[in-house]
Amino acid sequence: MTETRAPEAAATGPAEPAQARVWVLDDPRAGTAAQAIGIAERLGLPFRRIPLAWNWMAHIAGLAPGGSLLGLSAATRHAISLASATALPAEAPDLVLSAGRRSAAVALWLKSRFGCRIVHCMSPGLGGLFRPDAFDLLVIPTHDIPRTADNVLPILGAPHRVSPLLLHQSGAAWQERLAHLPRPHVALLVGGPPGGTDMPPARAHNLARKVARLTGALDGTVLATTSRRTGEEATEAISAGLGRVMHLLYRWGEPGPNPYLGFLATADAIIVTADSVSMISEACATGAPVFYALPEQAGRRQLRFIERFAEQGYIRPLANSLSPWPRPLLDESARVADEIRHRFNLPGIDA
Repeated sequence: MTETRAPEAAATGPAEPAQARVWVLDDPRAGTAAQAIGIAERLGLPFRRIPLAWNWMAHIAGLAPGGSLLGLSAATRHAISLASATALPAEAPDLVLSAGRRSAAVALWLKSRFGCRIVHCMSPGLGGLFRPDAFDLLVIPTHDIPRTADNVLPILGAPHRVSPLLLHQSGAAWQERLAHLPRPHVALLVGGPPGGTDMPPARAHNLARKVARLTGALDGTVLATTSRRTGEEATEAISAGLGRVMHLLYRWGEPGPNPYLGFLATADAIIVTADSVSMISEACATGAPVFYALPEQAGRRQLRFIERFAEQGYIRPLANSLSPWPRPLLDESARVADEIRHRFNLPGIDA
């Protein structure tokens, strides 16, 4: 008897279906990069992160109407040029996700090179002024008062990487380390003046004392973090103000893992300074009540943001109670990902 075998190619089964090739422009500013990365993660496809580094010409990067690599460091510009020149048709991006004015010019350059789609978060600056229709989708916060156009998607706050999956993973990772602390857990997320690191220590101390009083009345624990904008003196003032209550304080930049996501995932209530659009947006992705503090520290843009979030019931001002209220979860990154699926007929992205 003669044994007959199927050809090797047939044994491997059908070829894997094609998927959209997604590139993410990774700005060095974490809050900016997180907007594009967060959307990419919610698409559920593999994506390539393109690290960006800038030189002193970054502020004029958007002057070229057709996009430009001007303003990138020599090494970054060379890497992008090389990757683009050697990319085979099967490797070229179908979709580029970017955020921030500086990366808008790079996204436009990639579109002129590959004909790819561009989804850009935040105002594109001069790139949007010269070629408003060159961007396939502009994701603009409502507090930035976006223009009305077919390619503009207004959103609440800022896209970010805090998803239900990430919160679940972070909660599991930090549960054991925080389990001994009495509940309720009150997360205190402290930013600082936009563009500075000089938060007044007296203001920081007064906020910490108030949070300590509210949490102490509930026999709970404060889980506090500071940011690069808080400043050392304000951070020490927060430490002193929390002294009367059980607390953990993570000082920005100190050794060890940053517990920020763990605090978000396990918090029973969250208090955020009003200057931080990103932290308030991330806090509203949890199921905990979110309170904003120190509105006097926010600029006009942040105050518009606070007003819109408060109007829709996502946040309340910090007063004399940490009681929750019914509110929906906010997941704008997923909404943008759904919009991309709906608008663009890209391989592997189901509408």
